[in-house]
Amino acid sequence: MEMPPRVIELDDLTLRRFDPEGDRAELFEVIDGARGHLRPWMTWVDEHGPEQTAEFLARRQEAWEAGRDFTFAVVLGGAIVGACQLFRREGGPGGVMEIGYWLHPAATGRGAATRAAGALVAEAFRFPGVEHVEIAHDPANHASGAVAARLGFTEDRRRPAGTGEELVWRLDRQERVVEERVGEERVGDEGVVENRKPFGSHPPK
Repeated sequence: MEMPPRVIELDDLTLRRFDPEGDRAELFEVIDGARGHLRPWMTWVDEHGPEQTAEFLARRQEAWEAGRDFTFAVVLGGAIVGACQLFRREGGPGGVMEIGYWLHPAATGRGAATRAAGALVAEAFRFPGVEHVEIAHDPANHASGAVAARLGFTEDRRRPAGTGEELVWRLDRQERVVEERVGEERVGDEGVVENRKPFGSHPPK
């Protein structure tokens, strides 16, 4: 069964598989401190307590082992600052994987969400048969949309959601291949070769 690596290193940013026991208290504190920031987009935060954190982590463990949902802690400076997720939507087409992400407000503005989502895009296209990656968010959540746009996604459609509707962005495998070929290297105005890979090299699995 195809699996992403348990740890992805991105310079000062690390994505790692959650530890259901070791991360429980810290993850709850991060969510608790980010309620106001997350509330407009994630309706579950006001009902989230330590028990819900434990249940969430247990479910993420089961989903990872089943190969359908891979949720990572986003770690910056040794501390958990959010989470990101690579998953297949239940009942969705087999050739599509989705990405989700959220950060504590203290960790925003540093490109962490973009780097984390970009790393998961690369992982998604390593899965056999995956031809499209999607990101969905509330249309009013412009910060999430900016992440998708920076990664080369284009607005695809809108669909019903718990908050009314959500905007779906899509990136096709072929678009990604063309982008990587064009962006691998380019010669600057003064003849200097510049590395245009946005996320650096991928660590070995």
